Amino acid sequence: MVTTVSSTSTSAATPGNTAQTPSVWLGCMAHYNAGYLVGDWYDAAEASTVTVAELHRGTGLSPAGCEELWCYDTEYMLVDREMSPHEAQQQAEALFAVDEHLRPALRAWVASGDYVAEGDGRSDVPALGDFHDRYCGNWDSFEEYAADLVDSTGMLQGVPEEVAQHFDWKSHARELVHDYAVLDAQAPASGVYVFRSC
Repeated sequence: MVTTVSSTSTSAATPGNTAQTPSVWLGCMAHYNAGYLVGDWYDAAEASTVTVAELHRGTGLSPAGCEELWCYDTEYMLVDREMSPHEAQQQAEALFAVDEHLRPALRAWVASGDYVAEGDGRSDVPALGDFHDRYCGNWDSFEEYAADLVDSTGMLQGVPEEVAQHFDWKSHARELVHDYAVLDAQAPASGVYVFRSC
């Protein structure tokens, strides 16, 4: 049997938050293993600053012998899985490090699994430099991106009009797409996010 005991945190993070603030349900591992859910929702950007004493405040349970806190649930994070408070904070910091209009694309890139992580590959925290290098924008379709790429690079510049008019745009896009990750855009955006794969 599991008994739920919520702390009296002053955190603004709550389930169903409409601001889409990255949040975690932070709990005490020792009490969890003993059958008690001791914890509460916290803003992920502050997860690693929550202390054992703070988490247990108002629960009526002693924090003695409790050493480790763990994020058992997530909301609006880049990945949806359990993690340490430190990693939760890193995830939130990565999300807030990009402009707000780019956050849905960053979420999609990470969710695709076709992204570059920081460090030695044991982290799910995305390498933001790679995100910015690889992100090609939000387009109505990949074909629209491919056509823009041809125009912006001058691929057909200098080709006689009578030859250029026979350029097979659809075939070109079908070949080009193999070098990209094309991901469905997340609301409120529409179309696709385009990322270079290498």
